[in-house]
Amino acid sequence: MKYSLTWDLESLFSGGSHSTELQDKLRKIETAIHEYADLNEDWEPSKDQPKYTVLTSLIDKAEEITNGLSQTGSFINAIQSADVTNTHAPIVRNQIAKLGSQYSIFQTSVIKKLAAIPERDFDALLALDSFKELAFSLRETREKGSRLLSEAEESMLSKLSQDGFHAWSDHYDTLVSYIKIPFQAKDGSIQELSAGQAMNRMYSDPDQAVRKQLFDEWEKAWGNFAPLFAETLNHLQGFRLEDYALHGITDFMEEPLRYNRIEKETLDAMWNAISSNKQPYLDFLNRKAALMGKEQLAWYDVDAPISIGEFEAKTFTYDEAVDFIVDNFAKFGPILANFAQELVEKRWVEAEDRSGKRPGGYCTSLPESKESRIFMTFTGSASDMSTLAHEIGHAFHSYTMWDLPRMNTHYAMNVAETASTFAETIVSSATVEAAETDEEKISLLNTKLENATAMFLNIHSRFLFEKSFYTERQKGLVSSEQLSELMVHAQKEAYQNQLSEYHPHFWASKLHFFIDNVPFYNFPYTFGFLFSLSIFAEYQKEANGFEEKYMALLRDTAVMKTEDLVKKHLGKDITKEAFWEQGLAIMEKDVKSFLALTDKLI
Repeated sequence: MKYSLTWDLESLFSGGSHSTELQDKLRKIETAIHEYADLNEDWEPSKDQPKYTVLTSLIDKAEEITNGLSQTGSFINAIQSADVTNTHAPIVRNQIAKLGSQYSIFQTSVIKKLAAIPERDFDALLALDSFKELAFSLRETREKGSRLLSEAEESMLSKLSQDGFHAWSDHYDTLVSYIKIPFQAKDGSIQELSAGQAMNRMYSDPDQAVRKQLFDEWEKAWGNFAPLFAETLNHLQGFRLEDYALHGITDFMEEPLRYNRIEKETLDAMWNAISSNKQPYLDFLNRKAALMGKEQLAWYDVDAPISIGEFEAKTFTYDEAVDFIVDNFAKFGPILANFAQELVEKRWVEAEDRSGKRPGGYCTSLPESKESRIFMTFTGSASDMSTLAHEIGHAFHSYTMWDLPRMNTHYAMNVAETASTFAETIVSSATVEAAETDEEKISLLNTKLENATAMFLNIHSRFLFEKSFYTERQKGLVSSEQLSELMVHAQKEAYQNQLSEYHPHFWASKLHFFIDNVPFYNFPYTFGFLFSLSIFAEYQKEANGFEEKYMALLRDTAVMKTEDLVKKHLGKDITKEAFWEQGLAIMEKDVKSFLALTDKLI
């Protein structure tokens, strides 16, 4: 094997969760927070004019602190992701969270002072050479300051959130560590799978009986813990809603829209376009059912591989997957390809298929060392290869911004999915083009279209569920039975009743519903997917020199409203359904190819 399946965390902090280096770093961050507080205590904006040297020092110290918190937080999260049984990691996570809370208290004071600067003086401040580059971020921060409560109230909220809001999110990870899925192999032996192992096999195993067995056990396992997950979700989002109310926010969609820097008209246009153009993807699901000899697919069949005749879905070794990704990235541009190659060689990826890992995959940024780490479980499928490409795309997005001020790197989740989905599109399109037979092409198109149906149907169901859940939560606690009913209702609406069996406890098994720092962790995926398709279409029109244009777009993702970003780099209006329909049309071509290739098989 050329490439390691396990990542290198020792180069960040040696000793894992018990690292003395990590504890030394946390003490340095605590010292920096006190220095920040001292600077702020003496800061009076009116006396800091005209050069605002103290504000410059505050911004520099804030960058030091936030980079440190991000570096240490990413590290300890990686430790816990790779070993959910590590009981010390949550203790260290709590240390870091408390430092973050402490910092946010002093940061609130700085933000409120910034908000109190008279408009004329603030415009003069932004005209200074030292602040021009930070103009968008500073205006956004100032606007945030206008919504804050008093410093004492914000301080109280921040402290309470550690054992409230954030604690409930952490509690979810603890509960998941107890999820075990029994699986009976063909030889009669019983294996105990972790949630991550079971999920990967449940969705990707070519044997329908295996998928069904795992799904039944999966539903049972999450159902056994359902009251605990319901309690966690209720209190987590109940805290969020109370926080909204205290800040005068009555519409629970206001903050997700603000966070993603988009207008309501944009989100409505996207979902309206999708809802009006679902038929091709429903046709795909129905054709897939016919190929499996079923009238309708069950939930656990939607992402299953397709085997035609004696053909079996192609699998890849990790080395083959990496080489394929790098080779096809090179066709797009040398910078992306070289970055991907170095990333794997430096062991920034955790891909080993073993028990004890948490489910899912992610990419996390390490701003101090200017590195990333990718977490996933690689089992050899084309889908796994796409996932790896997806996460490398995230890392590349961070790479394009490593030389920017910290304040100019806080891009929202909706555009965060742009680079990842673009990278995934490069690889998934390449796999289809490289297919040597119709059977292989059918299998690969299936994998590619699974992703599209996830974006247009699965994530739509998540969005519908969360909207209905928040509506009900405003009235009081929502039982686990009600949550499952809301989930199935949302799935039926999103899939337009095209499945034979749904996933009632999906709300419990999906981490995204329990994330504390990002509200509505769903629609940005669909946004990024369709946005990236539009970028890919522009690349196909003019490939020469496109990598530089692409990187320029990524670098701008944190310094302007999303509508302005798309207008600047693509010349498109995303408040209109026509923009989103272009992306849908690109994927519809793949649906047509899939249907044409499979016509003779049914």
